Amino acid sequence: MPVVDVDPDALRRLTGHDEKDDEELKQDLFGLGLEFEGETEDGEFQLEFAPDRLDRLSVEGVARSLRYQYGDDRGVYVPNTNDADWTIEVDSSVPDERPFVTGAVVRDVNLDEAALDSLIQLQEKLHATMGRKRVKGAIGIHDLTMLKGRLASDERGNSIRYVGVEADEDRFVPLDSDRELTPGEVLTEHQTGREYADIVADYGRYPAIYDDIGLFSFPPVINGRRTEVSTDSRDLFVEMTGTDQWTIDKMLNVVCYALDARGATIEEVTVDYPDDPVYADESVERVDPGVDVVRPDLSTSEKHVAHDRIEGLLGVNLDPDEVVDLLERSGLDAVTDESDDGALRYRVAVPPYRVDVLHPLDLVDDVGRAYGFNELDPQYPEVGTVGGRHARSTLEDAVRDQLVGLGFTDLLNFHMTNEAENYERMRVDPDEHDCVGAGEPVTITEPYSEDYTMIRSWALPSLAMVLENNTHRSYPQDIAEVGFAAEYDADEDSYVAERQTVAGALARHDASYEDAKAVLQSLARDFDVELETPPTDHPSFIDGRTASVVLDGEDVGVVGELHPAVLVEHDLELPVVAFEFELEALR
Repeated sequence: MPVVDVDPDALRRLTGHDEKDDEELKQDLFGLGLEFEGETEDGEFQLEFAPDRLDRLSVEGVARSLRYQYGDDRGVYVPNTNDADWTIEVDSSVPDERPFVTGAVVRDVNLDEAALDSLIQLQEKLHATMGRKRVKGAIGIHDLTMLKGRLASDERGNSIRYVGVEADEDRFVPLDSDRELTPGEVLTEHQTGREYADIVADYGRYPAIYDDIGLFSFPPVINGRRTEVSTDSRDLFVEMTGTDQWTIDKMLNVVCYALDARGATIEEVTVDYPDDPVYADESVERVDPGVDVVRPDLSTSEKHVAHDRIEGLLGVNLDPDEVVDLLERSGLDAVTDESDDGALRYRVAVPPYRVDVLHPLDLVDDVGRAYGFNELDPQYPEVGTVGGRHARSTLEDAVRDQLVGLGFTDLLNFHMTNEAENYERMRVDPDEHDCVGAGEPVTITEPYSEDYTMIRSWALPSLAMVLENNTHRSYPQDIAEVGFAAEYDADEDSYVAERQTVAGALARHDASYEDAKAVLQSLARDFDVELETPPTDHPSFIDGRTASVVLDGEDVGVVGELHPAVLVEHDLELPVVAFEFELEALR
């Protein structure tokens, strides 16, 4: 979850509620679903956010939500925009891996030190979340007075150009530098360039943005020093490039709303795409060739939700007027309507900064939060059953107890991971279906972060990551987890084969295969199953020090000494022995 620093004094000022003390603000923020995690040395609140409400990644966004919660604002607010005076001309030389661009001009913004810090933080948090660490979308903010627009091709006004360049084709002075560098030199000699070099490493040409003076932005890596924004800046040019038009447009909306809250005026920008665009990813939303796109796109979207569904999920009876009121207090517009079968429903207008409203349930959540979840009365379900522990849970707890008794620390890791952690760093080929941990992954279609793009297919990589993050701790470190794993299976109704897995790792200077096998022998004895360990091969383990885990004649896992390459990959300097097998084999 992202954690954002928010100045409570700025919150009071932006909401117009100076009478609120810190404790009252914390309670109000908790009502929005924002967890208080502590304070910075400067007294700023550290708030943990749900990753869906990206519009709250700045103090301006939080203040907007509080004003709705207090009833000071109602319904959808859309900033007024001035007509476009600037054009972004997209050249056909733009790398086909990053073909999309969007932008806006922001005028008369009051950027004191606090406002500038908030803008920079919003930029960083959007990069980390929706932008997937700049891979899917990257933001560039420039001082407009330092740009010199050339006359647009159709004489509509000023323009800048989004093009593709060779690594050594041109030079510019990047931020935090005092000398000119080529794009290629930025990637090898500049600290920020080295950090984001992997994004553009496979590009045939590098993205670049020019004004009439020359190169001033190298997205998604770094901006030029010439257009650096400071507290003296009053007019800004915001540009964003990415692999998907929808993503960068929504990121732009969040930034524009934050600056609008500071009293700025938003001015449209025309994006002029070439007649023959090329798309590296054929699945992304496209822009029609040769069509001018006016941005920012501040149009609202419309969703529907049934009245019965709201009452059924929240467990309260509500009048239609009350539902409309609650939706308006959530920053939405709503009118009553009828579905095809005559049932009462609501047509709800969603503002352009809300990227999280994808389903009627999201609207029900807004109604419940505006009503107050603490105001809901608990109700017993209308069923006559008596609860009890599931047999699988009983087995899980029993295995955990035995592992703890054998000296292991019990872990609970995330079930979500990514392909690099699950396969590559463990030297596993997902296409090797006979290998423990391999198999086609269950992937997330639209992940918010590149760190969590799939459900793990085995638990051992999670244990390796824990050991990697705890190299500063004393040894031995014996850790284990009874957890969830899954892989794609076309024969399943859900196309997902789920299972519970038991994994353990022992990190110590004298760790050997026999130590891990001894643990398995103890578990087999305790659960009255027969253990066999015939030799086998596995890319994560050392040849000749690896065996299959066979319980009651069924091959259910692997045990052995981790391969030196796996240890080096995870910065581990001690031997590690590990095992993993299916929980059901102990039943």
